[in-house]
Amino acid sequence: MMSLFLVMVALTLGLSGSLALAANENDDPVPLTLDKAVECALSKYPAVRAVIAQAAAATAATDLARTAYLPRLDLVWQTNRATRNNVFGLVFPQPLPLPISGPVLNTNSATSVWGTGTGVLFTWEPFDFGLRKAGVDTARAIVHQANANIEVTRLDVSVTAADAFLTLLASEQAVRVAQASVYRASVLLKTVDVLVKSDLRPGADASRALAELASAKTQLIQAQQREQVSRATLAQVIGMAGAPVAVRGDPFLQLPPSGLLSSTSPAVHPFAAAQAFAIDSVKAREMELNRSYFPRFDFQVATFGRGSGALTNGQVLGGTNGLWPNTFNWAIGMTAKFQVFDFASIRNRREIEKHNEAVENARLEKVIQDLTGERERARAEVDGARHIAEQTPIQLEAAKVAERQVLARYQAGLATLVEVADAQRLLAQAEIEDSLARLRVWRALLGLASSRGDLEPFLAQIRAGTGS
Repeated sequence: MMSLFLVMVALTLGLSGSLALAANENDDPVPLTLDKAVECALSKYPAVRAVIAQAAAATAATDLARTAYLPRLDLVWQTNRATRNNVFGLVFPQPLPLPISGPVLNTNSATSVWGTGTGVLFTWEPFDFGLRKAGVDTARAIVHQANANIEVTRLDVSVTAADAFLTLLASEQAVRVAQASVYRASVLLKTVDVLVKSDLRPGADASRALAELASAKTQLIQAQQREQVSRATLAQVIGMAGAPVAVRGDPFLQLPPSGLLSSTSPAVHPFAAAQAFAIDSVKAREMELNRSYFPRFDFQVATFGRGSGALTNGQVLGGTNGLWPNTFNWAIGMTAKFQVFDFASIRNRREIEKHNEAVENARLEKVIQDLTGERERARAEVDGARHIAEQTPIQLEAAKVAERQVLARYQAGLATLVEVADAQRLLAQAEIEDSLARLRVWRALLGLASSRGDLEPFLAQIRAGTGS
């Protein structure tokens, strides 16, 4: 009995868990506000994380550039077993032959001995005529440019997410209008069937009404398809690709408060700021090149030791002689290096950077021109969209009245089915225009906010519309 009881408990718990899991799977997603959609995009979309990582790498490169100020300490230990034959003469530096110290012997022996070398070399560059500082400044300029690119990417991702959000809302409105059209076509078909069966209308009217219903259903399927595509696009741009998403359209079905967003200078736009930092990066590289044609000075301190199993008279010491250093030296001094003929390559590199600076300046001018034009177009689109939104309710109301009147005339035998179908199409078009008109105003405001480079005033209008 106890075993049976335990089995029943396990089955009950398993069934409960399965039902809970099924309930979770069937739960509708929590509707997103536009604020939340933008927040998700900024936190989850891979492009944002990529530019943040690039900026972190640029910051690490600045730390790397600062290490040029640090001294250098080299530790060396070498043990070998080699022959000791040596000859007079000179060769230019190359990997082989290996240098051998000691006098030249009148023998050519294959006998080998132990040899050891060890040492410590401390090197420090006390002054460099500003070259290392210029290198650090170049790295800092790259960091500023990378940070500006973060703002550019954040703006781009935010605008893309907001646009996808509004596109999904528009698709949902189109589906609602298409569903209403299917309902009207269904009612019309039933009405026509009754009239045809009563011999008050010809059979052709029933066929025409059926065709209108099929056309309305086709348009509904197309609208639903566009809605699913828009939903998948929104999920992708907010970093939730493949997950079900829903949106809240509370403020977007009403006209936003009148008045355009305040104007700002195109120079403060993230795109323009990033381009300005690109110019600074080129100038920093030019300054670094200007500091390159100077002597390099190294203060050096060294101590080193040698050990060998060979004597100067040619004798060989056996055993472990030579495995450890037995002769030591030390040295202190200053080394100066000057690459005389580097002036030609430095001059050419400076010329390259000069032309690069001209390119970046031209790009900045183009960015300013594009942003100014985009802002003016956005202002015109806001004005036009608002005027259209003021007219669509009038159009919709007139289309409703016309559809009712034509349908009544048809039922009275004073109008044809073609007139009814035309009136219903006009009503469907008016419903679409009216449902999308206010969304177009919001989308135009989004374009204006994008041209300003700051979405916060746009989001503030949305919060004011929702009361949040």
